[in-house]
Amino acid sequence: MTQLHTVQVLGGDSAGSSAHVRSLTAGLVARGVRVTVCAPAELDHDYDFLGTGAHFLPVPHRSDPVAIGALRMACASADVVHAHGLHASVRAVLALGQQRVPLVVTWHTLTHAEGARGRLVRLMERKTVRAAAVVLGTSSGLVDRARRRGARDARLGPVSVPAPRTDVGEAQAGKARAELGAMDRPLLMAVGALEPHRGYGTLLEASRVWLRHDPAPLLAVAGEGRQRAALQRRIDADGLPVRLLGRRVDVTALLAAADVAVLPSRWEARAPLAQEALRLGVPLVATAVGGVPELVGDAAELVPYGDADALATAVSALLADPARRDALAEAGRRQAATWPTEDETVAQVLSVYDELRAGF
Repeated sequence: MTQLHTVQVLGGDSAGSSAHVRSLTAGLVARGVRVTVCAPAELDHDYDFLGTGAHFLPVPHRSDPVAIGALRMACASADVVHAHGLHASVRAVLALGQQRVPLVVTWHTLTHAEGARGRLVRLMERKTVRAAAVVLGTSSGLVDRARRRGARDARLGPVSVPAPRTDVGEAQAGKARAELGAMDRPLLMAVGALEPHRGYGTLLEASRVWLRHDPAPLLAVAGEGRQRAALQRRIDADGLPVRLLGRRVDVTALLAAADVAVLPSRWEARAPLAQEALRLGVPLVATAVGGVPELVGDAAELVPYGDADALATAVSALLADPARRDALAEAGRRQAATWPTEDETVAQVLSVYDELRAGF
């Protein structure tokens, strides 16, 4: 057979999917696969797909004729097209049209919408999974959802993102805490886009309870998004012990410095924060939603989504119990060791490509 050529289509739907594609691309190139990544230009700046040895084609995050035309040209010579996320999948379906190129779709997360927007999302989901030769879901719930939408072949495809550096020293952690003003107080860390489904409203409500602690823990949130202004107004008005850090490149050092990591989302599959916290041995409090329970097992404290009291109580209990934090840190490292490695993830995806290539 000639050299396998795959086109990876990204829309910037989530940091987790971008990190996965970067890892997948590097692994495929190392195995002699020709890879073209089609994504918004800013993603190459953040994830350096070119640095893996792949070709990179900037394609805007939209579905106008110019963007679809550029994507169609890239896909014309592909043996397999692999789209990541719902919006990227829709554009890939439009670009492929009647071309006989197998399409693989990976669902990394759930797209939240209600009313007319929700009906449109369901229509988009049906259209993409029925056009796909294989749908890979990063959690059992996503696989079941794809099957309900009419996927002919839906499989569990757990992904691995690059493991964080686990050698962050005390000096680096101390520097991070000093920068945040948390040298003499507990540090709580949350990471993720400032969007409604991330649950930051509930997190701010929980932070009211932590004001009663002496000293009050500092909650630091790394991420950017459309809710930033509204969240900051609430923090200022209520005098909450919260700092919005914006987009950061030193998330690993910040997380390693934390006493507890917090994940309050409405829905997650293989949340990057959960993966990084457990690998680093940082105790995690997370909502029991989506694929989180199967990801973390018994290595985290799980609470209901939207329950500020339960979230506040779980964090407070951990801050008061060093032995429990140590136990969760050890359990987290053990749980992380059961997850697929980057090499195993690449091998699994490549086997899907080879299967489809042989069948077309």
